[in-house]
Amino acid sequence: MLLLPLLVALPGLNVVESRKTLAVEHYVEYCAVSCRAYSASVTEFGAVGDGQTSNTRAFQTAVDHLSQYSSNGGSQLYVPPGRWLTGSFNLTSHFTLFLHKDAVILASQDESEWPVIEPLPSYGRGRDTQGGRYSSLIFGTNLTDIVITGDNGTLDGQGEVWWQKFHKGELSYTRPYLVEIMHSDDIQISNLTLVNSPSWNVHPVYSSNIVVRGITILAPVNSPNTDGINPDSCTNTRIEDCYIVSGDDCVAVKSGWDEYGIAYGMPTKQLMVKRLTCISPTSAVIALED
Repeated sequence: MLLLPLLVALPGLNVVESRKTLAVEHYVEYCAVSCRAYSASVTEFGAVGDGQTSNTRAFQTAVDHLSQYSSNGGSQLYVPPGRWLTGSFNLTSHFTLFLHKDAVILASQDESEWPVIEPLPSYGRGRDTQGGRYSSLIFGTNLTDIVITGDNGTLDGQGEVWWQKFHKGELSYTRPYLVEIMHSDDIQISNLTLVNSPSWNVHPVYSSNIVVRGITILAPVNSPNTDGINPDSCTNTRIEDCYIVSGDDCVAVKSGWDEYGIAYGMPTKQLMVKRLTCISPTSAVIALED
């Protein structure tokens, strides 16, 4: 069993060099969580926090409505106490998703609430199957200035049903992640608890200027591929003060997969990882993958 506090500047990733070559104002130090001009609660869009009512449409409608403020001070969507069942939904730019400490965003187990999207170009295919993949619970692409945070509110992936289908070979598409942000800039994910993800927990990919801070990630140590935090083809990322119990690598540093990643040619660079506590009996605290 691995139980290690970490203060790491990863060899080969040239953190010292990045400090020299980046202007100070461009070095990742992203901490804005309450500077939005507009705020709304998900209940204003018909959401019901009873753990049984599907709120997928409510979350989608809320984000669509708040996107009108992206260029006018930004917006915040507040998730109050309750158990808010939902399928996948997308974020918008200049946006904060804030969870109350007693709020649980509960991932739907209805596959129809998970859109199927194309494989990542640096992967060439899905990780679990040859075909596409289910969109993540919280997803965004081509965004700027996104914050996913709270008072240690919870994202619960309800992953058991997905793990069983994976082991039985019953999946038509690759399992969803809890959080995936693609082709985006200025991202903060902080002060949350993530439990029982169907697969990877936090996956920034093809993105830059990212802070992941104060996250607790919990999954059974025998759950398949429940990686903690996977910066993938990203630039200027800081991961700190996190507690991770994982069925796979706690932090997996990626740049695509095999020949597809090599052909895509977008390395992960300028990465800092520090002050982590990790438990992963059969995998790595930090893995460097390609």
